[in-house]
Amino acid sequence: MKQYLESHEWAEKEGDLVVVGISDHAQSELSDVVFVDLPAVGKVLAAGKSFMAVESVKAASDIYAPVSGTITAVNAALKDNPEIVNQSAEKDGWLVKVKPSDPAELGKLLSEETYRKSLAH
Repeated sequence: MKQYLESHEWAEKEGDLVVVGISDHAQSELSDVVFVDLPAVGKVLAAGKSFMAVESVKAASDIYAPVSGTITAVNAALKDNPEIVNQSAEKDGWLVKVKPSDPAELGKLLSEETYRKSLAH
């Protein structure tokens, strides 16, 4: 079950990790993604803080951490094929996997239903 930040990132629990990406809405707003500035494995994230950027033909956008923790994996396929974010933002276009330092932070995120309603405003 995906959960969302108002800034359009998603988080999904996968075992003891959290997979992070940007929403389909965010990728459509960005249009053609041309570069994903992936962080290093081992980088420590703070919930709500910017930790990387995604660049499109329109603009560069900061990506915010939905949870605090340590990056355990990055989606290396995005280095050569950043367009995967446009093609499959909420599946194959995931950005990083994080070992959360406080799994309770997931409880502060928006449900998919609440997030979708926020887009309608």
